[in-house]
Amino acid sequence: MPDLLVRDATADDAVTCAAIYAPYVTGTTVTFETEPPDAAEMARRIAKAQDRHAFLVLEEGGDVVGYAYGGPFKERAAYRWSCEVSVYLADGRRGRGGGRRLYEALLERLSARGYRMAAAGMTQPNEASARLHAALGFEPVGTYRAIGWKFGAPRDVTWVQRPLGEPVAPGEDPPDPA
Repeated sequence: MPDLLVRDATADDAVTCAAIYAPYVTGTTVTFETEPPDAAEMARRIAKAQDRHAFLVLEEGGDVVGYAYGGPFKERAAYRWSCEVSVYLADGRRGRGGGRRLYEALLERLSARGYRMAAAGMTQPNEASARLHAALGFEPVGTYRAIGWKFGAPRDVTWVQRPLGEPVAPGEDPPDPA
């Protein structure tokens, strides 16, 4: 896929990222949001992720066709080396390698920033997401049963995780993420 480019997202990408995400919110259980964020909110999310984690976009032929980002896994101090990751592709772009390209770049960036564990939650069923995460070395760690409710039914969420960066010696903490 030579015409694919992964780069840092900017506020200028907010309109397109919001448009990519909206159908996931309104037509799927992939996300538990029920109202699509507008461009201003997406710009805020991009800036927040860029501050301590990462927010990347995928361009194909100069058009943004997907994005991936990392954020805090939990707010408690002991979780500061862990992050939660997500990837979204425009309709018609799934299954063509773009999600993998985005995630590979994202995981590399998060590792370079000092994160040591990436986690992702997948509303069930979602075989395509399960295959992508497995291909990138994520391992299942558990399923929350009926943890969310969307479109009139309870939804399960399966969690996967994979290590990032170099192992840390027992008894030592890694440096704080940048």
